[in-house]
Amino acid sequence: MKGNRVIIIGAGLGGLECGYILAKNGMKVTVLEREAQVGGCLQTFRRGAALFDTGFHYVGALKEGESLHTLFSYFDLMNLPWKQLDEECFDEVIIGEDSFRFANGHQQFFETMAAYFPKEREGLKKYVAFLKQVGDHIFDSLKGENDGTFTNSLFACSAYDFLNETIQNPLLRKVLSGTSLKMELNAPTLPLYTFAQINDSFIRSSWRLRGGGSQIAEKLVSSIQAMGGEVKTRAAVTYIKEEEGKVVGVSVNNEDYMEADWIISSAHPAYTVSLVGESKKMRRIYRNRIAGLDNTFGMFTANIRLKPGMLPYQNKNIYIYRSEADLWNVKPINTESVLVNYSVPEEYSSTAVNVDLLSPMSWQEVEKWSHYPVGRRGDDYVAYKEAKAEECIRLVEKRLPELRGAIDKIFTSSPLSYHSYTASAEGCAYGIRKDYNNPMFTVLTPRTPIPNLLQTGQSLNLHGILGVSMTSFFTCAEILGRDKIVEIIKQKS
Repeated sequence: MKGNRVIIIGAGLGGLECGYILAKNGMKVTVLEREAQVGGCLQTFRRGAALFDTGFHYVGALKEGESLHTLFSYFDLMNLPWKQLDEECFDEVIIGEDSFRFANGHQQFFETMAAYFPKEREGLKKYVAFLKQVGDHIFDSLKGENDGTFTNSLFACSAYDFLNETIQNPLLRKVLSGTSLKMELNAPTLPLYTFAQINDSFIRSSWRLRGGGSQIAEKLVSSIQAMGGEVKTRAAVTYIKEEEGKVVGVSVNNEDYMEADWIISSAHPAYTVSLVGESKKMRRIYRNRIAGLDNTFGMFTANIRLKPGMLPYQNKNIYIYRSEADLWNVKPINTESVLVNYSVPEEYSSTAVNVDLLSPMSWQEVEKWSHYPVGRRGDDYVAYKEAKAEECIRLVEKRLPELRGAIDKIFTSSPLSYHSYTASAEGCAYGIRKDYNNPMFTVLTPRTPIPNLLQTGQSLNLHGILGVSMTSFFTCAEILGRDKIVEIIKQKS
């Protein structure tokens, strides 16, 4: 399809990365963001001396030679102030009274876990070897090797069944699942590929970013503009126009109209479909299928500003679970699990300025307030969030008793916040729920029934920073051609 004018809906990570790839390859790119701030879940906000991330907390596989390093080198993002987490304990999992360290590097990870569970050495060998194999093959489909057959087959396998078949000890199965608040551990649906690829990437190496995730978005915006592209904020796409089976432009803020040869939406697929009016190509059956797909659960976050000098910074993440928690059948309303994530302080400081507590939260918990605008949802909504924050603090202070006395101010958000600021359906944290029983319908491709309307972002195949970055290349391959993308990846690998 000819033409080089591209409109990208949404300036989250996926939209900005697509903008970067296409601008770098000579396309005329315009990125339209409905909010005042770019970044989507990379947005940050400041409260006094504390800078909080909204959805970005840490990344994996960023060491030289690893997958995210390859991609971020292409996007010119490796010169940001990255800080590697402690290699001997980048994650700590606490289940009841028991604590377990996660170490970086496949061999070190194996030895550390085997010291806790010596009778499971053989199972752990198989587990670690499999994760490494998945990570080693991550670029197969982008490089044109094996057509991604290995990867695709694992989307049709059960993560829960794999873990139960490989590991005999029930507590070890819990521990190996214990850093997985960065995905939805849903036993009846979670594909093995999602579980293995995400866990492998963090075992390879784990990193935080001093100064917040918004730096990633700001750097991408600067690069797009330097290459002749545009990024416009407060520019909400309200309508996608189609003529003779192709999209031809968009309405912006119900006022302006912009023409395009290609349109890429990084919004949730259900939201994208809702923007398309009368269409010869996008039939009702497709619209209903996309609208009917299940979404993953959302996330409650307590952003805590700390009193100066009160709480030592910890260069790791802490996952805390009640002893009775069922990690593969999460009941968000019970507050059975909390992730404790520290923001990196200034280099001269050894104490934390702020810390985030994250816990799963379902849309059903907050749905009754969904019809009210931000900031006007009433005292009962505020009280509900305050009670949830208190539940999280009570669970965490068993491990960090000094936390409560160090708290200066708490700011809270719920799935309603994600829904309001990122247009994610039901405020879902990980996009559409992938189902290994039905991968053909739940693991989406960038294509839509309209040939020049494409999708990108976390709802397609993989979520998270690495998953969205991979997806941006798949999306751009539909415009630039697969050979061009293969060339880019091989040059950077």
